[in-house]
Amino acid sequence: MLIEGLYTTESFDTNEEGISAQIKLNPKHEIFKGHFPGKPIMPGVCMIQIIKELTEKSLGKDLFISVASNVKFMAIINPETDPVLLIDISLSEIDGLFKVKSTTIFGETVALKLSATFKSAA
Repeated sequence: MLIEGLYTTESFDTNEEGISAQIKLNPKHEIFKGHFPGKPIMPGVCMIQIIKELTEKSLGKDLFISVASNVKFMAIINPETDPVLLIDISLSEIDGLFKVKSTTIFGETVALKLSATFKSAA
């Protein structure tokens, strides 16, 4: 985990199509004191990192992002009011590249949609 203590994985399931995970953000994490004081917001780059980490866990490989073809931040994630996030990741491998389509949801709200390609770090 790149940012230790930012979140915990509450559930993690894989199937042929991909990954379904539930995570819980730590609203007291140091990152929220700077982003932003008194009005914490989950940084978008941290959300992308979490998706990468969940994908790595599923594959058992270290990855790096090669292409982010579509990133849509659709709602602000406040870790104090909405700490539980559902992340669905569809995953496919083509010529050694890992294609990811992901949706992040809190409650009934879609917060992030991501389409990206990852390469193995090895």
